[in-house]
Amino acid sequence: REQAQALLDAPDCSTLKGVRDRAILAVLLGAGLRRAEAVRLSFGHVQQRDGRWVLVDILGKRNKTRSVPLPSWAKAAVDAWAEVAGIHSGRIFRAVTKAGRVVGEGLTPQAIFDVVATYAGGDVAPHDLRRTFAKLAHRGGAGLGQIQLSLGHASIQTTERYLGLEQDLTDAPCDRLGLRLDYHQRALPGMG
Repeated sequence: REQAQALLDAPDCSTLKGVRDRAILAVLLGAGLRRAEAVRLSFGHVQQRDGRWVLVDILGKRNKTRSVPLPSWAKAAVDAWAEVAGIHSGRIFRAVTKAGRVVGEGLTPQAIFDVVATYAGGDVAPHDLRRTFAKLAHRGGAGLGQIQLSLGHASIQTTERYLGLEQDLTDAPCDRLGLRLDYHQRALPGMG
C-alpha cells in the first residue's frame, strides 16, 4: 500500500502533465484497468450508479463489456485533470506538449506505459498496477468474485493467480462457518 500511495503522490501536480499523470495512475490503481481500457476511457463512461461513481460499459479483452466501480479519490483526480485541461467530452486522457498544452483526441497504450515507467521505474508496467489493485482490494476484505468482476477475468483461477493465493491452513474457510456441535446432548439409545 505504501508503494502504491507513493506512486500516486509522485507526479508534480503544479504542472498540467503532472495532474494528468496522477489521474492516469489513480484510474489504473483505483479501478484496475488495462492500459488499452484506460486510453479508450471517455467522459461518457463515468456515471453515477447506486450512489457511487462507476466506469460503465468498459470494453475489455475479447470485446467483453463490464462496469467497474471507481473510488472517489480516483474520480477527484479525473475531475482535477478535466478542469485544468478544459476538457469535458470525448476521451479523458490526452497528450500534453512540452509547452503545457493539451493536444489530440487521446493517448496510445504505449503512452500509458511510459507514464507508469516515469514514476514507478522501468521494472513496473501498467499491468503490475492491476495486480496491485487486486492485492490491495483482497487485503482490504473485498471478495474474490467481486475482484474478478472488476478486473474482467473470465476465470476465477486467473484472479487467484493475480493474488498469489494458496490454501491457508491457519485461517481456513471452515473456521468461519459459524457452526458448532453441542457435545452435551444426550447420546442415542444404545450408545453409551
